[in-house]
Amino acid sequence: MRRGYALLALIMLTACSTKDAPPAAPAATAAQGKGDHALTVTVGDKERTFQLHVPPQYDPARTMPAVVALHHKPGSGATMRELTGFDAKADAEGFLVAYPEGAGGQFNAFGCCGVQDDVGFVKAVAALLVERWHADPGRVFLAGVSNGADLSYRAAVEAPGVFAAIGAVSGGFAGGRTEAADYRPAAPVSVVTLIGAADPQAATFTTGVGTWRKRLGCEAPKETSPAPGVHETTTRCGDGSDVQAYVIDGGAHAWFGATVGELKAPGQIGATDTLWKFFVAHPRR
Repeated sequence: MRRGYALLALIMLTACSTKDAPPAAPAATAAQGKGDHALTVTVGDKERTFQLHVPPQYDPARTMPAVVALHHKPGSGATMRELTGFDAKADAEGFLVAYPEGAGGQFNAFGCCGVQDDVGFVKAVAALLVERWHADPGRVFLAGVSNGADLSYRAAVEAPGVFAAIGAVSGGFAGGRTEAADYRPAAPVSVVTLIGAADPQAATFTTGVGTWRKRLGCEAPKETSPAPGVHETTTRCGDGSDVQAYVIDGGAHAWFGATVGELKAPGQIGATDTLWKFFVAHPRR
């Protein structure tokens, strides 16, 4: 009888211990990791969602680069992946690509939109990619279009050391908090940006690039023309980062090179290829 009581007590103790212990996070494996995933992260008291595409080359025993891609307003992770074609680029080159979902189809960038902590959101996505999916912490990049490009600039400043480089397409460093003279990144982060000369906000975006370069003590820009109607300026900044800006003659508010989606713009330069080429050349130093 005494042994029966002892066995019952052991069973009850084991049950309590199992209930109280936090569930172990399942380890990602090559077999379960490849393909598309709908994931969540908690930011403050909010649960936020994002889509993740894992290429066929994925091996949990090895690190690989990652791109976090931010949609326009109003948009979604699905519209961003269709517009950019980043999934196909990831499959060809071997990198993870995440598509965060803005709150109500938008991100809280410079004076727009909402009050949610979207800098915290992209930081949490980047952290999960590094910790759970084995992204190389020195090769995590942030890309965005329009409202998503604005947030890319904001995160470059307010999430120092998280992203090695950002790619801003049809968006800029302007308004709100950017007006403070000391608003600049505390750690090196390189920037590539594409601006359409016919975009109604083109002057604002190009002024923002100039402000960024001035605050980082960048050298005088050097201009080239990689394709007809495309003007490229490059410069090295005081902290060792680079800024590369493309202005496209006749270009609208768009993701350049896209053939589908609301912001499509088939033409003389492809934003997806241009950003990836820059990212490959700019790991965190």
